[in-house]
Amino acid sequence: MKHVVTAVALATTLIVPAAAWAQNIAIVNGKPVPSTRLNALAQQLERAGRPVDDAAKAELKEEVIAREIFAQEAERRGLKTATEYRQQMELASQTLLIRELFADQQRKHPVTDADIQAEYDKFVAENGGKEFRARHILVEKEDEAKAILAALQQGEKFEDLAKQRSKDPGSGANGGDLDWASPDSFVPEFANAMRKLGKGQLTTAPVKSNFGWHIIRVDDVRDAKLPALADIKPQIQQNLQQQKLMDFQEKLRAKAKIQ
Repeated sequence: MKHVVTAVALATTLIVPAAAWAQNIAIVNGKPVPSTRLNALAQQLERAGRPVDDAAKAELKEEVIAREIFAQEAERRGLKTATEYRQQMELASQTLLIRELFADQQRKHPVTDADIQAEYDKFVAENGGKEFRARHILVEKEDEAKAILAALQQGEKFEDLAKQRSKDPGSGANGGDLDWASPDSFVPEFANAMRKLGKGQLTTAPVKSNFGWHIIRVDDVRDAKLPALADIKPQIQQNLQQQKLMDFQEKLRAKAKIQ
């Protein structure tokens, strides 16, 4: 009978730790470390867009155990009752609560496909139209611009004069090339003059802006090429989420009674 009782007791001691390990990832100095801590850290990584594979879980487990060791030492030294610790805990608790508030707001008021489509349509309306492949020569004085224009009319190459005389360091070295761009990318005086030009045409007079005097030539014109909705949908969704959250924050601020 004694041997039977001993065997039962041994089996019981083997079963209990196995059950405990199902709920805890370790026992540090006699204190269980629950697996929920590991799950919480894994969720933080997933929220940040980082994959949590087996290797990551192993690293997280070691971090959870290390935290328990350090926390136990801090408690042993009485730091948990320190004023600074309580103040920091209050701030940390508030930060976590606010984060959960914003997450809850986004879950209850998500960005819909209709929202995204409407924002894309607005983007197309604002950025459609024509794009220009233009060149310019930028100088400081009107007389110099007129002299360059006269040289061009006599057969001088636009690209050569741009390299020699343009004070725009970006385009001058490339023969005045400004690449493809919409008129809205330029200052109004430049944009208005460029819109009046067709393919291969040159301004008949220098154009003044706050940068100086421009000689402009349009090499080509095309319909604006805009990205497809599928290509920028994640960006639109993110922007709308941020805007919704900002609106939510402003509404809370507006109705708060602050004395």
